[in-house]
Amino acid sequence: MDLEQATLGGGCFWCLEAVYQEMQGVREVVSGYTGGHVDDPGYQEVCLGDTGHVEVVRVTFDPSVTSFREILSVFFTIHDPTTRNRQGNDEGPQYRSAIFYENDAQKTGAAEMMRDLEMAGIYDGRIVTELRPAERFWPAESYHQNYFRSNPNQPYCLFVVGSKVKKFREKFAAKRISS
Repeated sequence: MDLEQATLGGGCFWCLEAVYQEMQGVREVVSGYTGGHVDDPGYQEVCLGDTGHVEVVRVTFDPSVTSFREILSVFFTIHDPTTRNRQGNDEGPQYRSAIFYENDAQKTGAAEMMRDLEMAGIYDGRIVTELRPAERFWPAESYHQNYFRSNPNQPYCLFVVGSKVKKFREKFAAKRISS
């Protein structure tokens, strides 16, 4: 089985992680950081917004079950790709919308999808998602992994992460792992 990876930034990585963990064909989701100029950054450094890193998830998926385009469909549904350096109350360059492509096919596919979404007028604003080549990925600290599953009653999880998971469950019910 040949697996692929997608590295995506769309606000807090806890939100993206929780959603992709429920998607058919996804084999692993790791929260982490990429796109910055500091080696082995920590959460506190990244939160200050000075390292250049983005909070991302690295999604490993089976393309025979789910495509990169389907991964991106979920991505563009559960976050707002029209707000620069912000998702809801999370503000700063570490929360920017970004796709770090692994190969030319992902670059082309992501560019086409963004163009299609723009032409369809899906969003009120213009899509500002960065499209960049994959860079070194730094896994986040262990307490960030499986965060929503481990902390479902934490207020941020209840109100922010939970709403994105609910949106995924409603809009992508057919792509959800059976419970």
